[in-house]
Amino acid sequence: TLLTDSKGMTLYTFDKDKTGASTCYGQCASNWPPLVAPAGAKADEDFGLTKRSDGKMQWTYYGKPLYRWINDRAPGDMTGDGIGGVWHVAKTE
Repeated sequence: TLLTDSKGMTLYTFDKDKTGASTCYGQCASNWPPLVAPAGAKADEDFGLTKRSDGKMQWTYYGKPLYRWINDRAPGDMTGDGIGGVWHVAKTE
């Protein structure tokens, strides 16, 4: 099963991330916006939180930071899957 945000947009993981920490900043984060958690968000068994360098909290799934892809236009789009061989659709385990 694919993971999506609250609007049904596909979520992705980045192979270059270390478990629990994002390495996607600057232009990378412009193209792959991190899934930022609202203030007061709480982690659970599957979904966690990691602190970004700007102090915002980003959702993780089993320690892998989650992102959207700027070129996905509608719910269900998965145009970012496989880009550069390092971006992958986030799926439930």
